[in-house]
Amino acid sequence: MTALAQQHCEACRADAPRVSDEELASLMKDIPDWTPVARDGVLQLEREYKFKNFKLAWAFADKVAELAESEFHHPTITLEWGKVTVTWWTHAIHGLHRNDFIMAARTDTLLEG
Repeated sequence: MTALAQQHCEACRADAPRVSDEELASLMKDIPDWTPVARDGVLQLEREYKFKNFKLAWAFADKVAELAESEFHHPTITLEWGKVTVTWWTHAIHGLHRNDFIMAARTDTLLEG
């Protein structure tokens, strides 16, 4: 588990700073399987997870939902047969906050054990 995955989200207001380009480059090193994507001008983190069947994908999506609720930070979760796509960003600031990187790292830990 990375140091990032051991952290918890902090409360985020609409005036919270987005990650800088330098922070983005540094934080991406801790979550190399994630991809920054821009949608409608909003930078987001996205990763696709593959599974052997729908039931395993569904179980993983449930774990992501439980994690999100525990931190009160909620992603887009797309569930398909054998695949779950998770997208993190901070709605309040219309972009990426450190919380999104923490949650991406914590999402990866759900595959362990």
